[in-house]
Amino acid sequence: MKKYILRRLLYMIILLWVMSVFAFIVIQLPPGDYLTSYIANLQQQMGQVDDSVVQSLRTQYGLDNPMWQRYLLWMKNMFQGDFGQSFEWKQSVGILLASRMPMTILLSAITLLFAYACAIPIGIFSARHQYSVGDYVFSVLGFIGLATPSFFLALIMMYYSNRYLGISVGGFFSPEYQNAPWSLLRVRDLIKHLPIPVFVIGLASMANVIRILRATLLDELKRPYVVAARARGLKENKMIYKYPVRVALNPIISSIGSILPSIVSGATVTAIVLDIPTVGSLLYKALLSQDMYLAGASILMLTAITVIGTFLSDILLVVVDPRIKIG
Repeated sequence: MKKYILRRLLYMIILLWVMSVFAFIVIQLPPGDYLTSYIANLQQQMGQVDDSVVQSLRTQYGLDNPMWQRYLLWMKNMFQGDFGQSFEWKQSVGILLASRMPMTILLSAITLLFAYACAIPIGIFSARHQYSVGDYVFSVLGFIGLATPSFFLALIMMYYSNRYLGISVGGFFSPEYQNAPWSLLRVRDLIKHLPIPVFVIGLASMANVIRILRATLLDELKRPYVVAARARGLKENKMIYKYPVRVALNPIISSIGSILPSIVSGATVTAIVLDIPTVGSLLYKALLSQDMYLAGASILMLTAITVIGTFLSDILLVVVDPRIKIG
């Protein structure tokens, strides 16, 4: 196990380096850069901008250097804990990410737990009671969950919560607790604001997990070892939860690596609608303004979440299914 973990950690480092190169190149592909839009705004306000001012700004932001030099400087600074300077926000990228990453991780973790805690029992029930009324109801709700855009559901939830419950659900905190120091009241206010974004963001993932688990478990219940176990009089619940369910969980566990970043970045529009300060909405603004260092660091963070999620799912697969050999 130790050799396996060390080998996977080495692969993770190599993959993150490759993704850093890829992300930096992709960000540079669109025509122009941050100064293009910045200078256009200056021209609207001040008229013609002197070429010396433009060159001075390019030198200040390091945009007059070749792409490979900017990348090497970016990587060198990152190893020293400096992710670069955000052009638009005029702040350190590290400070911006540090201000949003904790709440993003908290929201992602709670959403993932919510999706799995609801989807696994429902998927097992639907497979065990195939073509029953409950199976049809959950199947219809699952398709609705997959088909309904998250941002549209967020708008509906915001409207009814504000009208009938009197709850302002925009952001993580109420206005009076937005910049207040941490206290029991601020934690209670955070807990009051979490259910709607967790439900809205986690609904699609929950519906997808239900469909996958139901289909996989139905296939396992038809296997000869299940028929043989029933013929020998093994108790139904013990037989199902000890063998078919454990095998059916494999594709669910292996999908953790892809679900985590999709929760963070895939709900970007929802985060904007709900006014939630997450890394996804920060990345969206950085891409619009071509803020390359902020966008590159955000993409690298999402890649790290994906790689770590995949690593954890591989470890869990070995624990859940002993048939999977590490070697």
